[in-house]
Amino acid sequence: MKSNSKLIKMILAALFLALAYIMPFLTGQIPDIGAMLCPMHIPVLLCGFVCGWPWGLLVGFIAPLLRSFLTGGFPPIFPTAVAMAFELAAYGAVSGLMHKILPKKRPYIYCSLVIAMAVGRAAWGIATAICLGISGKAFGIEAFFAGAIVNAIPGIALQIVLVPVIVMIFEKIAYNNRKSDSN
Repeated sequence: MKSNSKLIKMILAALFLALAYIMPFLTGQIPDIGAMLCPMHIPVLLCGFVCGWPWGLLVGFIAPLLRSFLTGGFPPIFPTAVAMAFELAAYGAVSGLMHKILPKKRPYIYCSLVIAMAVGRAAWGIATAICLGISGKAFGIEAFFAGAIVNAIPGIALQIVLVPVIVMIFEKIAYNNRKSDSN
């Protein structure tokens, strides 16, 4: 049974990685707010919740780098994809870790999500500051707030609405599967 669970997590992680690659193509069709919807974040957050923190971390780190390489530089590898790799790795790891640690009740899904989003945004800010510092450019607090919060408000709202609902659906399916397996 345990090896079956590992296989399922691996398959789901691959699905979440594929979604992280595909979703920016879909939201890119909305010129004014497509990028503001933060389309890669949702599958990575879900991966952490559903597959656990190690898979969330791995998928989060790989997704922007893989997308940059496969699309010929979108997002640009340096500094954007590199900073996003650390941000999304933090999202996936923290969402999975918090979901594992906190009680399995609905309000804690939101708590895990908000903590993961805050840590991920901080990781993005630190990684961006380091990457830009290497390039000899500055990255001030105003640029951080603009990039991490102001420009991302549509994505933040979408994540707060969609992610907990999808996590609850996955948990209901998992619960029903465990229940039917025990019968």
